[in-house]
Amino acid sequence: MSRPVLLSLLCAALTASCASNPPITENATGVRDGRFHTFWHDTGAGEMRLGRDGSYSVTWRLGENGNLVAGTGWARGSTDRMVRYAARTFDPGTNGYLTLYGWSRDPLVEYYVVERWGDFVPPGDSAAFLGTVDSDGGTYRIYRTRRVNQPSIVGTATFDQYWSVRTSMRPLGRENVITFSNHVAAWERVGLTLGTLDYQVMATEGFGSEGRSDVRVWE
Repeated sequence: MSRPVLLSLLCAALTASCASNPPITENATGVRDGRFHTFWHDTGAGEMRLGRDGSYSVTWRLGENGNLVAGTGWARGSTDRMVRYAARTFDPGTNGYLTLYGWSRDPLVEYYVVERWGDFVPPGDSAAFLGTVDSDGGTYRIYRTRRVNQPSIVGTATFDQYWSVRTSMRPLGRENVITFSNHVAAWERVGLTLGTLDYQVMATEGFGSEGRSDVRVWE
């Protein structure tokens, strides 16, 4: 095969690959290359790019009260899932989290297992502290917060948030594991019950900040 023809085929293949995997800038959930993803933000600017190995990268520049959530994972959560991830980059600015994130229905609950954060340590001083749980080589502090008339997977609603926040941040650049069943059991012991799980992702969340992350997720 001649060099011009080979180069032409290579360029065509690269163009097709890029065209099939464009950046995500509008709010959406779905499946691409067999991997579930979610991307949501309210104000400011953000962009998410998906890799073919379960990886994603996201950049954001939000207004003072802007919020962004982006990640990859599973369309249906599992209480028994062991989530593996490696964060190559996580620069959250003043306020952002790297977290296992998802929702349940009946009751409607938004939940977090927070692994890294920025200057602000979630979920803040007003949250109800309920205890601790030891899991995967670290200790997490358990909290409950309530959101009133806020966006959710069923539209504007009032719902509880369950939190496990690690007391020391996970390292970048290596494989980490989250044994979600340990958190579910600990939440149940303090009266925090999940319903039927909806989507479950390893997410990057930003609030009123500017940042970026690059994360690979698998099971």
